[in-house]
Amino acid sequence: MTTAETSQKPTACLVLADGTVFYGKGFGATGVTTAELCFNTAMTGYQEIMTDPSYAGQVVTFTFPHIGNTGTNAEDDETSEPVAEGMIVKWDPTEPSNWRTEMELSPWLAKRGRIGMGGVDTRRLTRAIRQQGAPHVALAHDPEGNFDLEELVAKARAFSGLVGVDLAKDVTCAQSYKWDEMRWAWPDGYPKREGKGHKVVAIDFGAKRNILRCLASAGCDVTVLPATATAEEVLAHNPDGVFLSNGPGDPAATGEYAVPMIKSVLEKDLPVFGICLGHQMLALALGGKTIKMNHGHHGANHPVKDKDTGKVEITSMNHGFAVDAQTLPEGVVETHVSLFDGSNCGIKVEGKPVFSVQYHPEASPGPMDSYYLFERFAAAMAEREVA
Repeated sequence: MTTAETSQKPTACLVLADGTVFYGKGFGATGVTTAELCFNTAMTGYQEIMTDPSYAGQVVTFTFPHIGNTGTNAEDDETSEPVAEGMIVKWDPTEPSNWRTEMELSPWLAKRGRIGMGGVDTRRLTRAIRQQGAPHVALAHDPEGNFDLEELVAKARAFSGLVGVDLAKDVTCAQSYKWDEMRWAWPDGYPKREGKGHKVVAIDFGAKRNILRCLASAGCDVTVLPATATAEEVLAHNPDGVFLSNGPGDPAATGEYAVPMIKSVLEKDLPVFGICLGHQMLALALGGKTIKMNHGHHGANHPVKDKDTGKVEITSMNHGFAVDAQTLPEGVVETHVSLFDGSNCGIKVEGKPVFSVQYHPEASPGPMDSYYLFERFAAAMAEREVA
């Protein structure tokens, strides 16, 4: 085979469990990975998305074509390593043009063992996900372009999926730690919070760093505990409030050990605030149920309506499961709904400072319409301290 022929040969392929094959140009790490396939519509923040622990077990299709144009840098990681299994993009990664760039996208992925694939008709792939639901896939990158399609189909079909799977234990911290870094600000980056603050225990089901930064910026003295923390371990810190973080996997599976802890915390009448998986976990602890969505919500432009005020917020979302609002018991009120499909996006307990939202008020990437929720949590703790 000539050099010209070799250069035209696909070096990556995405194989769906139904046998559909997409070919493209590989970048990042080589090898094969299996996962659930989703799509994300955000126009910025590919690095934050790839390092968001909520994407464990998933390959992300980016509908925005200009991926790679801001490069990567250490400040924008949401956790220490990428968690998403791989990424699919329309064009090959763009050469970075940004003053904060420290490394191009492809070597950044390769260093972290994550596969990328470009040259894909992402519109067609996104339609397939919307119509068929999030498929199980095998993503392969071989610079020589040699692929055993039968084996890849078998690998995709053998992927267990996310239903019934507890992934929080795979991405949570190994031990407790303190957090004092606040939101990024020009020109100094991430300042440190100083002085006395509301004592918050944050349960790490796969917490994004920018959520912890928002808590610190809202005046919280944050102690992070692993997902498996017991109620006794949480309450031993004598917290003013408890935060339930985002995370991956099936909330019902993680709830096997987390729900009993949350129920015990709720008995203490502490302010409780949950985001994403934490929202779903709180709903389970209150007696509700969760369901697997067809293709989930992944993007930075999702309109959500606050049912109390009628206000519409544009939000960032990343979830494949949702709270079934029809199962919420008396005394638990639906506060927010998606204007895309009417699915539940928030709850609160009547008469208590206990609330949660499905979306990401810290954004990263996305709009900051909902940052007030962190301030609401801080205000609830301040009110309790005065009382």
